[in-house]
Amino acid sequence: MSKGPRIVAAMSGGVDSSVTAALLKKQGYDVVGITLQLYPEDKGPARAGACCAGADIYDAKAVAEKIGIPHYVLDYESRFKKAVIEDFADSYARGETPIPCVQCNQKVKFADLLDTARELGAQAMATGHYVRRVEGAGGAELHAAADAARDQSYFLFATTQAQLDYLRFPLGDLEKTQVRAIAAELGLVNAQKPDSQDICFVPPTSDSKRGRYTAIVNRLRPDAARPGEIVTLDGAVVGRHDGIANFTVGQRKGLGLSGNEEPLFVLKLDAVNARVVVGPRAALGSSSILLRAVNWLGAHGRPFEARVKVRSMRPPVAATVTPLAAGAARVELAMPEDAIAPGQACVFYDANGSRVLGGGWIVGAEPMRAVA
Repeated sequence: MSKGPRIVAAMSGGVDSSVTAALLKKQGYDVVGITLQLYPEDKGPARAGACCAGADIYDAKAVAEKIGIPHYVLDYESRFKKAVIEDFADSYARGETPIPCVQCNQKVKFADLLDTARELGAQAMATGHYVRRVEGAGGAELHAAADAARDQSYFLFATTQAQLDYLRFPLGDLEKTQVRAIAAELGLVNAQKPDSQDICFVPPTSDSKRGRYTAIVNRLRPDAARPGEIVTLDGAVVGRHDGIANFTVGQRKGLGLSGNEEPLFVLKLDAVNARVVVGPRAALGSSSILLRAVNWLGAHGRPFEARVKVRSMRPPVAATVTPLAAGAARVELAMPEDAIAPGQACVFYDANGSRVLGGGWIVGAEPMRAVA
């Protein structure tokens, strides 16, 4: 963008989005800061490392005043509850392991807020995500951040091409230490504010700073707390549980099982029958993944080689991606991956592991192929 046009900065109250707004202001843009109120003013998460709470709105206002830009707070509480919190509970009730941050970006920040930015006459909207937007031969491309330790491209796989054309990510080439240094130099109130962690809407508990997500799931979807059996692959009952929402694929601790010849892990969650299926570590590996609701950010239509991530913190691995009908895709991994969980995302990168080519939601995974 040329200097001068209006640009909306999504300000969460954290240091990253604050520095984003400050950098744009310094570069000569007509910056308008917007913060989303996602909770009642007196009921936001009250713990260090949370985000989107009342104190964060105060910090965003203070930063906007400090750098001299207008700032607005929009009430998105009902939209956030329906699109993110209720979807989160539904996913666990189906025996999945959801990623609410992706849903928040896809259905709230990059949908409703982006429309609001256009209504304000902005030529672009900027966020504090650590990703890079690169102008390629075919238009805007989404790339991993320069700082691999801070990269958030996995969580933005559902960004559409139209959204990517409108979005900007000023922090993509910076390291976190640089961002904090800029905030300190500008005297921003949140220069040393802790990073947001875990799930922002999960309330803290007396025995855990991280809180318990099951409290939300059980309140919104009581059926997820239906007790049931813990069974082996051959159907043998080895224990009982208090609700499938307490488990995720790959889990070992908290099963209440002992006296087995080898440790048992969660292999599958059967929501219909309220069953937790367990087995040995060797049964966790999968070679083939089926995806739904695939979002494409690169050429497709025929099978292609890629690097894929099946969890945000795992390194990308070699795979073949085959587009299917009705927005589906199949991913064949060159080497088996453990604990591939329905509800998580599988994100495709190019051969260098830099450009995001797309991604989809994991429906299921097949056991690793037998070696001849």
